[in-house]
Amino acid sequence: MIKKIATDVSAELLNNAPSNVLDGYVGMRAHMAKMEQLLCLESNEVRMIGILGPSGIGKSTIARALFEEYSHKFQLSVFMENIRRRYPIPCRDVYSTQLQLQSEMLSQVFDQQGINIRHLDVAKDRLKDKRMLIVLDDVDHVMQLDALAKEARWINHIHEVGFPSDRKALKIFCMYAFGQKSPCYGFESLARKVTQLSGNLPLGLVVMGSYFRGMTSRQEWEMELPRLWSSVTGEIESVLKFSYDALCDEDKDLFIYIACFFNDEWIERVEEFLAENFSNVRYGLRVLADKSLISIDRGWIRMHNLLACFGREIVSKQSIHGPGQRQFLVDGRETCQILSNSYTPGNINVIGIDCEYSDIEGGLYKNDKAFEKMSNLQFLRIGDTHPRVHLPQSLKYLPLTLRLLDWDGFPMTSLPSNFSPEFLVEIYMPSSNLEKLWEGSQTIRNLKRMYLRDSKNLKEVPDLSTATNLWKLDLSGCSSLVELQSSIGNATNLNELFLSRCSSLVELPSSIGNATKLKRLNLSNCSSLVELPFSIGNATNLIELDLGGCISLVELPSSIGNLHKLSLFTLKGCSKIEEPLPVNINMKSLRILDLADCSLLKTFPEVYANIQRLSLNGTAIQKLPSSTTLWTHLYHLAMPYSESLRTSSPHAFDLITELHVCDQRIRELAPWIKEMTRLRKLVISGCTKLVSLPQLPDSLRYLDAENCKSLERLDSSISSLQHVGANFGNCFKLNQEARELIIRTCRFAVLPGEQMPMYFLWQATGSSLLMKGNGMDHIPLMGCVLVVNKIGDRRKEEMDVYYCIKDGTTSVRHRSGIHSQRFPLLNEHLYTLEIEEKEVSCGDSSVFEFEVRDKKWEVRECGLNLVPQL
Repeated sequence: MIKKIATDVSAELLNNAPSNVLDGYVGMRAHMAKMEQLLCLESNEVRMIGILGPSGIGKSTIARALFEEYSHKFQLSVFMENIRRRYPIPCRDVYSTQLQLQSEMLSQVFDQQGINIRHLDVAKDRLKDKRMLIVLDDVDHVMQLDALAKEARWINHIHEVGFPSDRKALKIFCMYAFGQKSPCYGFESLARKVTQLSGNLPLGLVVMGSYFRGMTSRQEWEMELPRLWSSVTGEIESVLKFSYDALCDEDKDLFIYIACFFNDEWIERVEEFLAENFSNVRYGLRVLADKSLISIDRGWIRMHNLLACFGREIVSKQSIHGPGQRQFLVDGRETCQILSNSYTPGNINVIGIDCEYSDIEGGLYKNDKAFEKMSNLQFLRIGDTHPRVHLPQSLKYLPLTLRLLDWDGFPMTSLPSNFSPEFLVEIYMPSSNLEKLWEGSQTIRNLKRMYLRDSKNLKEVPDLSTATNLWKLDLSGCSSLVELQSSIGNATNLNELFLSRCSSLVELPSSIGNATKLKRLNLSNCSSLVELPFSIGNATNLIELDLGGCISLVELPSSIGNLHKLSLFTLKGCSKIEEPLPVNINMKSLRILDLADCSLLKTFPEVYANIQRLSLNGTAIQKLPSSTTLWTHLYHLAMPYSESLRTSSPHAFDLITELHVCDQRIRELAPWIKEMTRLRKLVISGCTKLVSLPQLPDSLRYLDAENCKSLERLDSSISSLQHVGANFGNCFKLNQEARELIIRTCRFAVLPGEQMPMYFLWQATGSSLLMKGNGMDHIPLMGCVLVVNKIGDRRKEEMDVYYCIKDGTTSVRHRSGIHSQRFPLLNEHLYTLEIEEKEVSCGDSSVFEFEVRDKKWEVRECGLNLVPQL
C-alpha cells in the first residue's frame, strides 16, 4: 500500500505546535520524527512520500496521526480514506475513475459538495499555488496517484514501517487488554505469551488484547491459551479467525453482514435494516466493537479493510464454485454471471448484492427474470451504471423480500407490476427514469426513507396511506411532479420532506398538517407553488422552512404563527409576497430569517425571537419594530437604505452589519452612515445618479459600487480603511484623486483604467516584471494588473489572479486573495491586490509573473508598489 502526501511548504509554516494526539499511540512519536525528516518542512519542493508495510502494520494509523499532527501547518489539507475500495483500478474507464477521485478531493478541500471536473489538470490549476497536505489512504495502484500528480511515479521518499519490538508490542497489547502500558500484576508471562502469538503485528495485538479485555482471572486466560496456540500461526488471517471464532453464531453472522454490505454505514440505518435478522443489533455491534472487529466513529460503523476482506473470504468459501449459494455477492463479474442467462442452477440463496460493475467490460446484460430465483434477496445495491446496465423491455420480477432497494440511475419507468414493497425499509433511486414507482396502492408499513431526487420524469408519488413509519421523503428536482397525494397526511412520522426544484408543483395538500412530527420542509425554487395550506400551522415541530425562490407564492397563511419551534425561515426572492409574518408573532426559537428580495415587503412585524441573522435587503422596509432591541444574539442584519433610517429605527441602527442602497435616483448618502459602527458590507451597485460618497465607518470590510456611473468623488477619510475590498467596476467618472485613494488604500479593488499608475515603482507591459529589491526581504507589496478580453466574450466571470515569484533558485506560485472578493472580470479595468509580506523574499532581484485564471483574458500591464506604512 502506498501513501501520498503532497506538500508545498513555505517558511511561515515551520512552527511546530505542541500536540497530544500522539500520546495514545505506542511508538508513534518515533514514526512522526522520521516522517518529519522526509517532509523536509524547510524545503519549498513538492514532496511525494510513501508509507510502506504489510497489512495490519499500522500504516493508516500513522497516516492519520501524521495528518492530525501536521495539517495545521498547511493552508489546505485533506485525508481521503478507502481509495482502493471506492476507486478501484484496473477498471473499464480508468480516466473517469481518476476524474471522480480528483473531484472528491476538491470537494473535501473546499467543503463544497458536487464539484464536477472535465480534465485532470483542474486540481493542478486550482491548488498548485497552495501549501497543501494530501493523504490518500489505502492506495493500491499508481493510476490512483496519477489522478492528483502524474509525477507520483517518481516517489522516492519511503517510510517503511517495521514490526514493533517485543517491548513495544507488549505495550500495545496491554493498552487494549488492561487499559495501561504494562500487564496487571500476575499476568506478565501470560501477556508475553499472547504477544508472541500475534507475531508482533499491531492489528493482531489490538484484536487479541480486546478479546482478553474483561477477563480478570488467570484461570480464564489459561483456559483460552490452548485455543490460542492451536489457532494462531503468525499469519494475520489466523489472528483474525481466532477473534471471529470466539463470537457466538449470531455475532459471527453480524460480522459477515458488516464486512460484505454495511461497512461505513450509519449505525441507525444498520439497526433498521437488520432488525428482523438479529435479536439485538445494537448489542451485537457493541460486542464487535469491544473485540476491535469494528469501530464506531461518531455514529458510523467502520471495519478495517483487512477484517472486511477476511469476512468476504469466509463468504466466498461458503460455495467455491457456486456464487449463487453464498450469502452475499460483492464481485461484479460473479454478479454478472448470476443475473445473466449464463447461470442456470436452481434457487439462489444470496441475501445481498453490492456491485458497481465498474470492472465489467461491455456492461451488464440482465434478462427480464434476472431476480426470479432470488427468493431470499433482502439488500440490493447497484451503483450508477446507467447506461451500462442493459435491460429488456421490462423487468418482470423483483424479490418480495427486499428491505433495501438502492439503484442509482434506474433505467425503467416503473418497478415490476407484481412487485410488493411490503418489507422495504429504504428506497434509494436518485436520477432514475421512473415515471411512477408502481401501480395502485401498496402496503409500505416498513418504509422509512424514500429518495427519488432528480428523477425528472416522475409524475406521481405512490399512495402513502400505509406509510406510517416513513421518516424522510426526498423528491428534490422532480420537475414533472405536479402534486402530492393527500395520503401524505398518513405519514404521521414524517420528519423531513424535501421538494426543492419541483418546478411544476402548484400546491401542497391540506393533509400535510397531519404530519405533526415534520421538522424540515424544503420547498425552495418551487416556482409554480401558489400557496401553502392553512393546515401547515399544525406542523408545530417544524424547525426549518425554506420557501426561497417561490416566485409565484402570493401569501402565507396566518397559521404560520403557530410554528413556535421554527429556527430557520427563508423567503428569499419571493417577490409577490407582501406580508410574510403575522403581527405580534411569537417565535422565540427563530434564529435565521431571510426575506431578501421580497420586493413588495414594506413593513416588518413585531417579532419576539432570538434572531441571529436577518436579511431584509431588496425589500421596501424602512423601519424596524422596537422588538429588535431584545434581539441580543443578532450578529448579522442586512437592511435596505433609506434617508430616514437613522431616525425611524434608532434602536436598530447600531445593529446593522450589511446595508443595501436600492434607490437608483439617489445622488448622495446621508452623512450619518459613518456612525454605523458594526457595518461591514455596503452595497450601492446600480446607483447611477450617485455622485459622491461620504465618510464611511472604520468597521467596513467590503464596498460594492459597481455601475455607479455618475460617481466622481470619495471622502478623503477612506484612506483609513486599510482592510476594505472595493468594487468600482464601470465607475468611469471617478476623478483622479478618488482613483489614487482607491489604489493606495484598498486591500483589493477593481476600477476603470487604461494604463498602470505612474507612481508604481515597478511596472511592465505584459504579465511579467523584474523587481530589483536591493536586498529587501519580507516586504508588504501592492500588486496591480490591467486585464483585457482576448476574444470579446462578455459573459460575466469572477476575477481570480495568480502570481509567481522567481528569485533565481526557487519559484513559488501563489493565489491572490482577490478571488474571495468575487469581483467581476471587466475589460480595461485595473485590479489591485495585496501581496502579503510573508510571501515576498526578494533578495537582490525577483521576477513576478501574473496570470488570470480564465484563459479568455490576459494581463496587458502589471505593476508593484510598496505598501505605505501607517
